[in-house]
Amino acid sequence: MIDQAILIRDKTRLEQLIERFNSKAQAQFYIERSGGNFQQYEAEHQQFYHSLELVIKQLSGKMRFKVLMRSFLPSFIFARNQVVIVLGQDGLVANTAKYVDHIPIIGVNPDPKRYDGILLPFHYQNWLPALEKVVDEKHSAQFVTMAEAKLKDGQRILAFNDLFIGMSSHRSARYQLQFAGKKETQSSSGILVSTGAGSTGWLSSVFNMAQSVNQLVTGQPQIAPTTLPWDTDHLLFVVREPFLSKQSAVSLAAGNIYGHSPLQIESFMPNDGVIFSDGIESDFLRFNSGSIAQIGIAPEKACLVVK
Repeated sequence: MIDQAILIRDKTRLEQLIERFNSKAQAQFYIERSGGNFQQYEAEHQQFYHSLELVIKQLSGKMRFKVLMRSFLPSFIFARNQVVIVLGQDGLVANTAKYVDHIPIIGVNPDPKRYDGILLPFHYQNWLPALEKVVDEKHSAQFVTMAEAKLKDGQRILAFNDLFIGMSSHRSARYQLQFAGKKETQSSSGILVSTGAGSTGWLSSVFNMAQSVNQLVTGQPQIAPTTLPWDTDHLLFVVREPFLSKQSAVSLAAGNIYGHSPLQIESFMPNDGVIFSDGIESDFLRFNSGSIAQIGIAPEKACLVVK
């Protein structure tokens, strides 16, 4: 039985500025001297805290709860008697989903005028019925397939949208791919592995690039971009800008990763090799020479409450 709520939030942009410049006055001076509009940071901050106070007030009358900052997500232990409420932007929902494993997530938009809220179906003023349905087990949910990168030493990382495997800098990544019974040594800008949820994000930019080059060189109609359902049974990987040389090939530049056909990558990068997820470079695994990663579908799924 669900009897506790975990309310996830992040620092506002104003709070991050104050943290950087030590005071609000110094932050304001820096932004305005650069020609920026400091008032937008203040207005965004005020709206977030207005929403936060209202959500906390509504929660107080329903069940015990805990407010958890985003930075504590990796070390917090979630339990089955909990429901997770995310108050923030879409990225916070994606980041949270990697740590809660099937626990229902209610995405609440604190500022609908500023945030599109693709993963935030509820407004800060109308989200309470969703909580009541979760408690009564009468809610509707969208399950999201996630990606997993697992190293031979047991380290692993999950991705809600996508994984990136490559260098932490702009240097070429060097590695060996093993997929569908084939092996190939490559040099590229890195490998992108997309989930269904991520197929309209970073992956779509790869298709945009391919479309532009194809149309410029061949004059042919544009390539239809690929989008996957969020609960898809596979992942899609793309090698970014593979380089053909005496030591590197390009025949394994894309593929579909199913449960029975994971992608294996061995790093040939002496240092600065990384695997990071969802565009968050601080959320990463070191992936240097001697490391072998297996990329596949994660056993965990995200459970997003939709109504």
